[in-house]
Amino acid sequence: MAVTAAIMAKDVTKAFGQGETVVRALDNVSCEIRTGEFFTLLGPSGCGKTTLLRLIAGFEMPSAGQILIDGQDVTGQPPNRRAVNTVFQSYALFPHLSVAENIGFGLKMKGIAKPEVDRTVREMLALVRLEAMAGRKTSQLSGGQQQRVALARALAPRPKVLLLDEPLSALDLKLRKEMQVELKRLQTETGITFVFVTHDQEEALTMSDRIAVMSAGKIQQLGAPREIYTKPRNRFVASFIGETNFLTATGVPGGAKLASGEVIAVDTGGKGGQITLAVRPEHVEITPPEAQGAIPAEVRGSVYFGTDMNYQIALPDGAEIEACVQSGVTGEALIGQGAKVGIRFAPGSVLMLED
Repeated sequence: MAVTAAIMAKDVTKAFGQGETVVRALDNVSCEIRTGEFFTLLGPSGCGKTTLLRLIAGFEMPSAGQILIDGQDVTGQPPNRRAVNTVFQSYALFPHLSVAENIGFGLKMKGIAKPEVDRTVREMLALVRLEAMAGRKTSQLSGGQQQRVALARALAPRPKVLLLDEPLSALDLKLRKEMQVELKRLQTETGITFVFVTHDQEEALTMSDRIAVMSAGKIQQLGAPREIYTKPRNRFVASFIGETNFLTATGVPGGAKLASGEVIAVDTGGKGGQITLAVRPEHVEITPPEAQGAIPAEVRGSVYFGTDMNYQIALPDGAEIEACVQSGVTGEALIGQGAKVGIRFAPGSVLMLED
């Protein structure tokens, strides 16, 4: 028996304004979000990710297309008719209510009997590990604790889908990393479909089962984190997810020819003419200049990151790339500026991009 998708967006367009001032926040977007997965909409400001989330929630209506939740067309339905709940950037907690009262508020508004409300609140407190804070006012909590209360309140009605609009953006770096782990734990334990919006690539890679990378109102690539990182479809995805070196080359039989004349192995699909190659800095090996298969190069500078050392390296044609070397792997000796070196690319690490 086929599993019904939790959410389907079919040819969805959302336009704001009219005539010459019209802005297409979403441009004919289609995607399927599977039941029980942690799905992330990732992209820069203005890419359309929050607009798509708001269409799923029912806070906006599409200009064209359909939104289906659990196989039912909800395109014209208001938010309270949809089996979803939303956690916003601002947690919107009630400061005059206790933690337990905040969590149970939505259930009480639905007319659920007090024993059932109390039981659910206890379950949610245990789920977010705030049992000891049940009687405290939310104003007495830290940012991370407030976020857990907001999550518990949103999960209490047991929605089919939980929508999360950049809920970690207000937290400091250390707490944000801790909450990434907590969010994934909550999603795994509840089995609820999470749809998470962020501009932070690390959040997306850390938590997601699948990621939709968005730009200019379109989904540029949709896939598992490893797939998107190791096989980006185009230049935008390659540059937005992690650090990437781009090289201009010419497709030739058996590979690609750099401007300096070296031919490197890469699958070009038989394409000739000018092409764009991508290779991650961690796949650039620094060698002695006389090493077999090495491309001659020169070190222009370096940056120390603790676990890694990043080198800026110039190729014979003047193009610059970055090499990321794990600290301690090649000894503690720093390769100085101006040093003549060779570089090689890890087998299979160089990709030709679609554009």
